[in-house]
Amino acid sequence: MVQSAGRVTLWGVEAFAATADEGAVSAAAKRLGASPSAISQQIAGLETALGVQLMDRTTRPVTLTPAGKIFLRRARKILTEAQLAKAELAGNDLSALTDFRLGVIEDFDADVTPRLLAQMAGDLQTCQFLLETGASHRLIDQLDARALDVVVTADTATPPSWMEVHPLLEEPFIAATPDGFDSAEAAMAELPLIQYSARHVMGRQILAHLERHNLAPPHRFELDSYHAILAMVAAGLGWAILTPLGYLRAHRFRGATRAHPLPFAPLSRQISLNARQGVLGEMPAQMAGRLRPILDEMIVAPATHDMPWLKGRLKLL
Repeated sequence: MVQSAGRVTLWGVEAFAATADEGAVSAAAKRLGASPSAISQQIAGLETALGVQLMDRTTRPVTLTPAGKIFLRRARKILTEAQLAKAELAGNDLSALTDFRLGVIEDFDADVTPRLLAQMAGDLQTCQFLLETGASHRLIDQLDARALDVVVTADTATPPSWMEVHPLLEEPFIAATPDGFDSAEAAMAELPLIQYSARHVMGRQILAHLERHNLAPPHRFELDSYHAILAMVAAGLGWAILTPLGYLRAHRFRGATRAHPLPFAPLSRQISLNARQGVLGEMPAQMAGRLRPILDEMIVAPATHDMPWLKGRLKLL
């Protein structure tokens, strides 16, 4: 329902900011869990209340008017203050939380994330949860756009100044070979590399590491799926560089593959829980504290049991 003239609502501000970020009413509606017509009505009501047109919704993507560009800066501050108020009212009592938007890398979606959400749901009986899985850089973009409250990602670069970082896990990269190879060096001498896609940060990280050490193993395939990569390794078509998390996720192929230390200088990545600096008070630190025992039980312990050479390398932070 369109709001009466002179009334600016937080819902209208959120609808406007989401549409500006996403570039389309339909995408904003999906992000906010509303219908496109509801989002359009909220923006129209906001424009009526302010007495100006904020955006042209007939263009693809939508374009902001000069007034819309000015108001968007204020809208972001309004939404940040609303989040701060919510965190302050909740204090250290997570049971006061009414909605929570979490983004998690796909490496965790099958095991770790369900355990975390089950724990949180038990404590937060009235909270509505939204879970988004995806690549680290995309989740961080959504955190920056306020589409998510907290994200668990692999670190990709120096964190931006607006983000608080709670380290969780250090994870070394490993080599996966077909069964029958006693070392990665032996597989590297006979087989091509099945490369993780350079379209993703992890793929670029691996390629940069190889280049730093003047290594250019031949490759024919470039894939972005752990399952597809390990299926090809299991079939004897090549060897791969990936993480213990990736190797554990594709457990159906472990009987036909072997994991080894990298046959050259070690490489690792850090997984962290991230939030907007100071917006959610102590909640991100509390969530990181919940996650570390889960990671220890579900990742570190089984991985180091099966691959003892990972001890001290795959570790909580």
